Amino acid sequence: MTTGKCYIAGAFEHPTRKAEDKSVAELHAEVAIGALADAGLSMRDVDGYFCAGDAPGLGPLSMLDYMNLKVRHVDSTDTGGSSYLLHVAHAAQAIAADKCDVALITLAGRPRSEGMATGTAPRTYNPAQPDAQWESPFGLTIINGYAMCAMRHMYEFDTTSEQLAWIKVAASHHAQHNPHAMLREVVTVEDVVNSPIVADPLHRLDCCVISDGGGALVVVKPEIARSLNRPRVKLIGTGTAPKLQAGGDIDLTYSAAVWSGPAAFAEAGVKPADVKYVSIYDSFTITVLIQLEDLGFCEKGRGGAFVADGNLISGVGKLPFNTDGGGLCNNHPANRGGMTKVIEAVRQLRGEAHPAVQVKNCDLALAHGTGGSLATRHAGATLILERE
Repeated sequence: MTTGKCYIAGAFEHPTRKAEDKSVAELHAEVAIGALADAGLSMRDVDGYFCAGDAPGLGPLSMLDYMNLKVRHVDSTDTGGSSYLLHVAHAAQAIAADKCDVALITLAGRPRSEGMATGTAPRTYNPAQPDAQWESPFGLTIINGYAMCAMRHMYEFDTTSEQLAWIKVAASHHAQHNPHAMLREVVTVEDVVNSPIVADPLHRLDCCVISDGGGALVVVKPEIARSLNRPRVKLIGTGTAPKLQAGGDIDLTYSAAVWSGPAAFAEAGVKPADVKYVSIYDSFTITVLIQLEDLGFCEKGRGGAFVADGNLISGVGKLPFNTDGGGLCNNHPANRGGMTKVIEAVRQLRGEAHPAVQVKNCDLALAHGTGGSLATRHAGATLILERE
């Protein structure tokens, strides 16, 4: 067991949502500086570096060179949007094994400035990718894949568009207090279901924003955490799992969280009812609903009823989620929203979220990310964090 032996000492989210005048490397460096300053550390203290496929060039090699970092441990694990939660888990393992003492994790990208149609354009594949020959001829898009998940969930469990809409409504209630959020206007269920259909049954307002920006985390060993003048956020449970195509025998109504969630809870020695706040990956409203079920916050098929009537709104509902506005309203940098899920969980545990959305007595939080696509192959990563 490696958790409980490290702390998240620094967290920083880039304030930009459109970075036409910056390179991806610059954004990585700026979030790195921000997270280290938040921790009270400097580049000289870093001896472990973690990044994923959003990093330019040769990934960690290019970024280490660019930031003039000399480290003794490197990790470039890439599982899409869940990469950065895996990096936190891997940093814990590296620290426990004495491979590094101060681990820096960075994310950055410019999809908005580069005009990427990330949700509606057909996915591009390397011809050498073994699964490409089975999918690329059909021109699968991200939104179509998630729409299939939503449609199946509706068929199996009578989930409604109005219930999904409550997830966007909750995110918008939180985003109104975030000066950096892309969408700060509070919306209603009617606003969501009356917005244009993008891929039946998902509407435009069921979809996340596309933004530039980035974020960074600093994970440290206990001795360093105790030496810093910052609230201590301890990692007490992790779980990771892939969900694949299984030769075509696939059920669209559940995600890899059915495995990563229980593993994280078991390691932490807590249960879903103990959690005060959740950061849930929210590429689409259906993403949130399925993951809440799979993580054990409600029974399978009961997600629609669980999220309805403001149950996810801080100060109103039983389970506040994504109090920064999440990917649905605030920020989805580099089309990889897992990093911001950890950042907002850290803010909540420190008591540093906006006063209007700060969860009272928040001492236990969960962050969960999904990388890939719920409709095809993806990896889920779950972190349980505790305020010490």
